[in-house]
Amino acid sequence: MKLVRFGALGSEKPGLVDAAGRVRDLSGRIADLAGAALDPANLAKLKAIDPQSLPLAPEGVRLGAPVAGTRTFIAIGLNYADHAKETGQEIPAEPILFNKAASCISGPYDDVIYPKGAKHMDWECEIAFVIGKRARYVEEKDALSHIAGYTICNDVSERRFQMKRNGQWVKGKSAETFGPLGPWLVTTDELDPSNLAMKLTVNGDVRQNGSTATMIFSIPKLLAHVTEFMVLEPGDIVTTGTPPGVGSAMKPPQYLVAGDVMELSIAGLGSQRQTVVAFTG
Repeated sequence: MKLVRFGALGSEKPGLVDAAGRVRDLSGRIADLAGAALDPANLAKLKAIDPQSLPLAPEGVRLGAPVAGTRTFIAIGLNYADHAKETGQEIPAEPILFNKAASCISGPYDDVIYPKGAKHMDWECEIAFVIGKRARYVEEKDALSHIAGYTICNDVSERRFQMKRNGQWVKGKSAETFGPLGPWLVTTDELDPSNLAMKLTVNGDVRQNGSTATMIFSIPKLLAHVTEFMVLEPGDIVTTGTPPGVGSAMKPPQYLVAGDVMELSIAGLGSQRQTVVAFTG
């Protein structure tokens, strides 16, 4: 099942994508894709609904992030062996965790704002998973029962803020619009996330062309690891790292500027498109 949230920013409604690719309105059945609605058991009930029985959303309607109510947004660093190699760093012995502010979340086609003071803005195509059921000291074998589904995340980064501003990575990861999600939340029964093709282009030029197969720590292992240190609630997000091809690792480095267009895709999870726009205050 492919779940979406559609409508104007701040007024999104829940929906699902039917077999013809049309968005159907779920707002008569659930309030939003948040909280208890994301529990895998409750998602299974939604799957039993005949999409044809649901009203169509307006054609061409904006898609927002496919999850609401996120309180904690965790990201994983250097989780692809080939990305670690391109950065010249050792493969981590255990997952590297950092935060993205939940306020950075945006829709899959929304503009990405170039922050004040930024100089080294970069891209990262990632698969993220959304928590569906309270996750506390989860064992790896039980991980999937706590996950609502998977989505694409562009872990937009400002490398100078991240690496040169004498603080944790969160500084370079949390500007407004630095967390595009979507277009869909794909439930765990729909795909195996262990070997999915991933691609990102900038202005039509391929920058990242990888696969989740080179992920060092699997999604079940990541959830087990993260919940050693914190409790995750429904709607919380873990984005799981990026394959090689980031701008900061190019020789010479290449960074985003206003007007650049990023396009991302992951097999089975759809595609995103964002235009970088200048900060206007």
